[in-house]
Amino acid sequence: MTFEDLGRIVVIIPTFNECESLAAIVARVRTSVPEADILVIDDNSPDGTGDIADGLAVDDSQLHVMHRLGKEGLGAAYLAGFSWALQHDYAVVVEMDADGSHQPEQLGRLLTALRGADLVLGSRWIAGGGTENWSKSREILSRGGNFYTRTMLGVPLHDATGGYRAFRAETLRKLDLRNVASQGYCFQVDLAWRAVQRGLIVTEVPITFVERAAGTSKMSQRIVVEALWRVTVWGFDDRVTRIRRTAQKKRLLSRTQKG
Repeated sequence: MTFEDLGRIVVIIPTFNECESLAAIVARVRTSVPEADILVIDDNSPDGTGDIADGLAVDDSQLHVMHRLGKEGLGAAYLAGFSWALQHDYAVVVEMDADGSHQPEQLGRLLTALRGADLVLGSRWIAGGGTENWSKSREILSRGGNFYTRTMLGVPLHDATGGYRAFRAETLRKLDLRNVASQGYCFQVDLAWRAVQRGLIVTEVPITFVERAAGTSKMSQRIVVEALWRVTVWGFDDRVTRIRRTAQKKRLLSRTQKG
């Protein structure tokens, strides 16, 4: 299956100390969707991941590398990648981890669904989705975080925290990315919620998330706490805004009836 009808595709892969997995992921993306370009964004990895990316790019004109000065966070890396992709006139922009958790072989599912959507989320928590080699506690944390997100923000999404997703370029242009400051899981929630708020079509497709076989997970308590705090603030702010709008409409209606 090919995806030329979608326009130019770029897969953004942020890296920090992914020397053991990067070459394999690049090769798997190339096999899965040969027409896709790849942008590796390396945060000055001390293990030489950036050098490996540069070496791979020498023999692959579809592989591009962005070097940043240091570790600034996943959200900042993706925002830099989005900006680069839009400047280079890509029509589709994909988020993908470098550690193999997001299987390149399932990328076709996201791109197929994007034909009828503005944003496609790879979802672990819908029928057909799942995880491999996860502890029960981590599954509970992820499911619970997504339930909390649905409840607080009122979004009809089962996996708003996942990072395997495909955007249309026009979708990114509509999300006001200049005001995004969140990181980690919260960054993913932020973008999905913005898309829903703007009335865009957000679709979920099932994926299997595979726990990394090499390297160290970037998950931390700080990332989880930030996500909970921001989602709570966003939820309360949204409720206050809706209450104020309802009250304003009632006042206007009352004045109209009196007049």
